[in-house]
Amino acid sequence: MAQTKFDKQVEETAESLMFGIGRFLAGRPMDGVKRTDATFWRSGTRVLPKVEGRVTRSSYRAGWKRLTFRISTLAAIGAGGYQAGWVHQDATVATAQEIWADPDPALAALEQTGIAAALTAAVGAAAYLALTRERRELMREWVLPLHEALALPLRLPEQTDPRRYLHIPRNFSEDDAVIRVDVPGRLDFSKDLVVDIITTKLALEGVTFSWHLAGRETYVTVKKTRKPPAKAAFKDPKVREIVAAAKESAPVIGIGSAGRIVTVDLDAESPHILVNASTGGGKSVTLRCIACQMLHHGSLVFVLDTKRISHPWASGLPGVTYRRDIADIHDQLIALGQEGRRRTRVADELGIDADPKAIGPRILILLEEVNATMKQLARYWEKTRESGDPKVSPAVDALNEILYMGRQLRMHVLLVAQSATARALGGPEVREQFSTRILARYSVNAWRMLAPEVHPAPKSTKHHGRAQVVSGGSARETQILFFTEAEAREWATTGKTATDSPAPVPVQLHKPPADTQPSTGELPPASEPPTDEDRPADARNPAAGELATDATAPPATPAPAVVDEDQAVGLREAAEHHLPYTVDALRFARHKDPTFPGPAGKRGAELLYRVGDLKKWARNRPRAATGTTDLD
Repeated sequence: MAQTKFDKQVEETAESLMFGIGRFLAGRPMDGVKRTDATFWRSGTRVLPKVEGRVTRSSYRAGWKRLTFRISTLAAIGAGGYQAGWVHQDATVATAQEIWADPDPALAALEQTGIAAALTAAVGAAAYLALTRERRELMREWVLPLHEALALPLRLPEQTDPRRYLHIPRNFSEDDAVIRVDVPGRLDFSKDLVVDIITTKLALEGVTFSWHLAGRETYVTVKKTRKPPAKAAFKDPKVREIVAAAKESAPVIGIGSAGRIVTVDLDAESPHILVNASTGGGKSVTLRCIACQMLHHGSLVFVLDTKRISHPWASGLPGVTYRRDIADIHDQLIALGQEGRRRTRVADELGIDADPKAIGPRILILLEEVNATMKQLARYWEKTRESGDPKVSPAVDALNEILYMGRQLRMHVLLVAQSATARALGGPEVREQFSTRILARYSVNAWRMLAPEVHPAPKSTKHHGRAQVVSGGSARETQILFFTEAEAREWATTGKTATDSPAPVPVQLHKPPADTQPSTGELPPASEPPTDEDRPADARNPAAGELATDATAPPATPAPAVVDEDQAVGLREAAEHHLPYTVDALRFARHKDPTFPGPAGKRGAELLYRVGDLKKWARNRPRAATGTTDLD
């Protein structure tokens, strides 16, 4: 039997009623059109694609909120209707008779009720406008302009309500405010462009952006950064207490935002540190800060400085080996590589339960100006290598070995560069060994090269001593601790000494006599008179009974064409044939300079010295006037 038109209408009505009840109980829109990404438990943040027309606020609400509102509304209507029905049933007859008999009281009551309702509505509206004035101004002045600028880069539908994805507090310009912007999960937008728009449209300065892109909720938070202190001087008692309380393996680098202490644990976090800064960026100050703390705890420090005068404060200190000549830097790196292999064998013999300190004192290698040093090492090896030698300098290989296995061997490299490119360091895999990187006065290209995981790049500053310490995928703006040269020497010599450890070290350090002051590495003028006990017996004038005057000595003769480096000579012979110094200057240096080589033997009462040791000492002395790299 054919279905009639009435039957079809009844079925369609029943079907619509069933769908309506289902949408009502599910908290879905009653018209069945889903306009936002809201679910039953989660509120919506954006309009779905291809949605046309106006999108109401209720479309952004979670389903359970809609259901609660609907049930509460129905309950209120039902309760009101129930009470009104009983009152109406009891008073219908009497009320009708009274109104018809005398309508004036009813009209007066109705008029008073209307006036009261109007006054209540007016007061409520005024209160609402007053309470929401700041919010409306925020929407008009900041939120809507930002929404109009972000809609195109984020590819948002026109019907998107900006209040649903732009969470901007009224006090967004204050230090503790947090701005949150929900972004599409498809991530097909430029983060740099979004950052620039937010910063420009909200007139923000000194903020950091944190991107949360994993999972369902994708958003970016914007916070104001609390600047580090303007200065962090070691002479400040609070700073001195912080340095004194630091662990032996975690020297203090500086003070970060909100007074946080910035350190790097060489055992647990990063065995090596890279310092990248342009000229005047405080590279030497940063290394001085770390090195003097390591010396305070008994570490050995090897300064490899082709500039020769980068660290005058460290010259002659116990526990410090200063190498200035490229030939000696080459030899020292090879010796350090041999020490690393020795420590590897010792660690293997001791086993996994042994004390790490048993392999020897901690070694810190300060490699200055790696861009120039690597080139000089390569040229030096090209000139000195013989047939059959490898093309790559063994000093570079030794440095790479230390970088790859420094943590377990307690050997750490502090590398300084103006541009730490992969080519300058020996390859990208070498650069990856520096998990802690300190950048100051950097360019955008330098940041992208050394810290690509931190985005966006914080703006570089010319504030003295200010740097970014990058570690663990985050950057911390830091005011580097400032030690004067005198304070660095004092702190380095007042702690534990490296001689407390019985383990062998690659280069024996010549300790100064207990009754002498540390040398600055400078020789005195030739007229400085030596003492009688310093003069060998063959230098006396038997006729006059006086010491012979070295100024009257015959002029130095040219050095022979071939010199035996292992030859042992006296100071007079060294001055005449091998070194460009007078005998008086050499004798003064023997007493005052702790880096002066030790004697190799005796000839009667005269001390003899190895020619090679004397030449190496002469090469590594500072040749220019000692200056300062202080920032103040």
